[in-house]
Amino acid sequence: MGSRQITEKSLSILRSLPRISVGNIRDNPGSKVTQKRGRGQHGGDKHGAGNKGSGQRQNYMRLGYETGNNPFYLRMPQEPYYRGHHHRREYPPLSLLQLQSLIDTDRIDVSVPVDLASIIKSGLYNFYPEQKQFGINLTDEGADIFAAKINIEVQWASEQVIAAVERNGGVITTAYYDPHSLFLLKNPKHFFKTGAAIPRRMIPPPDVIEYYTSAETRGYLADPEKISQERLKLSQKYGYELPQVENDSFYEMLCERKDPRQIFYGLEPGWVVNLKDKCILKPTDKELLRFYSS
Repeated sequence: MGSRQITEKSLSILRSLPRISVGNIRDNPGSKVTQKRGRGQHGGDKHGAGNKGSGQRQNYMRLGYETGNNPFYLRMPQEPYYRGHHHRREYPPLSLLQLQSLIDTDRIDVSVPVDLASIIKSGLYNFYPEQKQFGINLTDEGADIFAAKINIEVQWASEQVIAAVERNGGVITTAYYDPHSLFLLKNPKHFFKTGAAIPRRMIPPPDVIEYYTSAETRGYLADPEKISQERLKLSQKYGYELPQVENDSFYEMLCERKDPRQIFYGLEPGWVVNLKDKCILKPTDKELLRFYSS
């Protein structure tokens, strides 16, 4: 009976007490002790900013600065193969297999010379000059099934790719375009709408001038006679019979080349393309002709 009376008494007390809520929760008396700061403690006249220096003047230190110590990014071993990585040129790849697929689906017309502009026009290849991308790197994937006779201009190609193109009676040329010329090739319509004259293509920088003047890489600045000799050497190396381009019905198309200062096929530097009137304006002033000539 005693425990029952105690239970009823406890329940009656609970019924009279208010419900617990956030507004009536309190700490136990004496559980929290507030310490008062004595006189002279914590450097009361510095306001937490320390003693002199940049920390007291809100002159925030640069990111990575370790107050005079050797920063962590300089304590690590040097990796020289990353030096100048943001200045290196990139050449987005396009394989011979993809090129053959573009030709088979009539996205590229092989009866005319093929360059960067015509490949971009196919809609299945793109590049970004603002990201240090300088054109097409034609790779040898699908070299054994490539069967098109084509006059193509790319920016980078290996020996296997050159052999695969020339084995079918085609012609390949490696050519350099400066970033401004690449923007024009990527979107020529946007440039023609500005009404500006077509600029000259710039010459290659010193670090790639050797590549684009070499007959082995079919550079556009190489000697044509040396290129003919290298074509014969390459055919002997890979064991195929070199087709005679002179006897081909598409001889004129296969021999067509751009001038080293020319950006578009059929359009000379200094010309103005008027899309509205569908006409081309050519300069007649002698100074302009001398400036835009090679």
